[in-house]
Amino acid sequence: MIMRSLLFVPGDRPDRFSKAIASGADALILDLEDSVSLGRKTHARQAISEFTSIEQGLPVFVRVNPLTSRLLEEDLQAITDSRITGLVLPKCESGSDVQMLSSQSGRPDLKILPVTTETPKAVFGLSSYANSASTLAGLTWGAEDLPVAIGASSSREDNGTYTPPYELVRSLTLFGAHAAEVPAIETVFPDIRNLDALAAYASRGRRDGFSGMMAIHPAQITVINDAFTPSADEIAHARKIVAAFAADPDAGALQLDGMMIDAPHLKQARRLLSL
Repeated sequence: MIMRSLLFVPGDRPDRFSKAIASGADALILDLEDSVSLGRKTHARQAISEFTSIEQGLPVFVRVNPLTSRLLEEDLQAITDSRITGLVLPKCESGSDVQMLSSQSGRPDLKILPVTTETPKAVFGLSSYANSASTLAGLTWGAEDLPVAIGASSSREDNGTYTPPYELVRSLTLFGAHAAEVPAIETVFPDIRNLDALAAYASRGRRDGFSGMMAIHPAQITVINDAFTPSADEIAHARKIVAAFAADPDAGALQLDGMMIDAPHLKQARRLLSL
C-alpha cells in the first residue's frame, strides 16, 4: 500500500469527498474528531457510512474520536459494514491502545494509524508499537495538541520551524515507526498557501526517513507526492549501485563515481528502488 499523501477531509462535508478522491492523494482520512463539531458528529457519521458503503478505489481511513471519549462507540457503529482500509486513532499513548481499538472495532481486518504524540504520556510509549506491528498502517505524530497539554505557547519558532521539544517527538516517532518496521508518516503542514515551504518541509521529511505525509488541503497533494517520489537521477544512481554489487558480489566495498560504497549504500539503493 503506497501512502505518500494522506488527505484529511471533515466527515461532515460529504460535498468534498469526491473532490478528495480526485485530488491525487494516495489515501483519504475522513475525520470524525477535531474538524467536526459535537453537534455535527451524527451527520458526519451518516455521511461517512454512506460514502464508504462501496469501494472508492484507494485506501480510506476514518479518524475516530479518542479511546477515552464517549463518542467512540457511535463512531465504530458507523463503520461496522463500511469498506474502509483502517482507522486513525488520535491521542494514542501506546501499542496497547492500538490493540484495544482493534478489539473494540470488531474489525480485525482494519489497519490502524495512531497519532502518537498528542499527550505527554504518549511520548514515553513510542517504543511500544513493535508488538502491534501487524495491526499498524504506520505511525504518525502531531504538533498541535501536545503544546496545549503541557501549557506551551507554541510548538514553533517565529520562522515556522519546530522548537526543540517538538523536534524531539518528531524524531522519536520516526525511530518508533522504524523500530516497529512500519511506515513513518510526517505530520501536516498548516500553511496551505505556502507551497514552496511545504515542498521544503516534505523533502526534509523524506530525507530524514519518513515515507509519506498527511495533508489538509487538496492543493498540497501534488507537492507532497513529488517530494516522496524518487527522482529519475536518484533511481538511476540506485540502479548503478545495485549493478555494481551484482557485478562483484564478493566485494565488501566498491568505488563508484569517485565515492566509496558498501553494504549500507546497497541496502539504501534497494529500498529506494522498492518505492
